[in-house]
Amino acid sequence: MGVIAKPIGALLQLIYDFVGVYGVAIIILTVIVKCCLYPLYAMQTKSTASMTDIQPKVREIQKKYQNDQQMMNLKIQELYKEEKFNPMAGCLPMLIQFPIIMGLFVLLRDPLKFMGTDNDILFAVHDAFLWMTDLTQPDKWILPLAAGVATFISFTMTQALTGGNAAGGAAAQTNAMMKGMKYIFPVMIVWMARTYPAGLSIYWFVSQIIQIFINLRLNSIRKKIRADKENKKKKTVALITLRL
Repeated sequence: MGVIAKPIGALLQLIYDFVGVYGVAIIILTVIVKCCLYPLYAMQTKSTASMTDIQPKVREIQKKYQNDQQMMNLKIQELYKEEKFNPMAGCLPMLIQFPIIMGLFVLLRDPLKFMGTDNDILFAVHDAFLWMTDLTQPDKWILPLAAGVATFISFTMTQALTGGNAAGGAAAQTNAMMKGMKYIFPVMIVWMARTYPAGLSIYWFVSQIIQIFINLRLNSIRKKIRADKENKKKKTVALITLRL
């Protein structure tokens, strides 16, 4: 991930040269990254909304061809084609985001490796920020707990946005796993934040706070999509009624 960390490190260096505070530079970098990723989040939400709409038809096919797996898959693919739905559209944003997030992780865990070696940076990464005396050292409680709480809220909202897309037995299994992860993941974040440099924890905390606001926006988009589809159905029914 060093290939990705290098250009992000150059951007962080540029931001630091402008603001002069390493902690603030991390926050600005986080905002820039989340803004760049927003279109991918919106794409994923639209794909999820489409999947939710066709789930009743998918369940009907699964029930009808439960003893013929090959025919079931064929009919589901035909349904996807008819509805112009691409099941990979929801996965693509995650695949694109993952290397970027890992690049940020590598960068902020060892910033000097990717930001240059001039004296300003050498001292900057060790500067105090808010209550933290050195951003290369872990913050033991305040930031980890804040990151854990923000992660829990963000994860819960994301789960509400993307949940319920699997069908049949897969749905119950997926929902059970996601409910467990809703509690396990924040605990893991608290532990990691107490272990890794505070600069990395700042990124994660700010990232999750921004994600909460993104989720609020995505939820309004999803509601609008559903409302538009309902209005379209009503107009279609009204048109058919008039013709009769």
